[in-house]
Amino acid sequence: MTKRVKSKYKINRRLGVNLWGRPKSPVNTRDYGPGQHGQRRGRKPSAFGEQLMAKQKLKGYYGNIMEKQFRRYYHEAVRKRGDTSENLIGLLERRLDAAVYRMKFVPTVFSARQFVNHGHVSVNGKKVNIPSYQLQEGDVVEVREKSRQLPLVLLAIESPERDVPDYMTVNLKKMQGTFVKTPKLGDVPYPVTMEPNLVIEFYSR
Repeated sequence: MTKRVKSKYKINRRLGVNLWGRPKSPVNTRDYGPGQHGQRRGRKPSAFGEQLMAKQKLKGYYGNIMEKQFRRYYHEAVRKRGDTSENLIGLLERRLDAAVYRMKFVPTVFSARQFVNHGHVSVNGKKVNIPSYQLQEGDVVEVREKSRQLPLVLLAIESPERDVPDYMTVNLKKMQGTFVKTPKLGDVPYPVTMEPNLVIEFYSR
């Protein structure tokens, strides 16, 4: 098990929020940080601390993306025209693993990364096993036929926990979805408040 996957069990408690809005989140019963010092009363964070927390929340939400890759998303968002915060959200939502999660083919963002890695997904009819693959508007994402009866997929599709957002269309019977448009921050169904503007401030220091 990688360090990234292990960290998912602590990330909610460390951040003090139910990051993915799941009923089984440990923060629902233990609203303090992990470790022997987790129950110490925290001080009000500095401006830097707030920026760091915003970055950790956003980075963690997408499966705890590695820092080097996340920084690349920031630089790409800066280069694109328009609002840098919105550009950053758009780049993250265009990730293939994020789309697979949004389309309800898998239960978590962590399983989405593994699902794509193992070759269970095709884009426009071609197998893609790169979780960070950037979708374009109109791309069709599909669970490959040999993978459609996996228990993981069947349970995710039946789960009432999440709804498919408006910037995608999904046919769950065909296990196929279309990435209709790149969303804005207000379009994304985050269970907690995300502050990409603070993330931009963090990297632009």
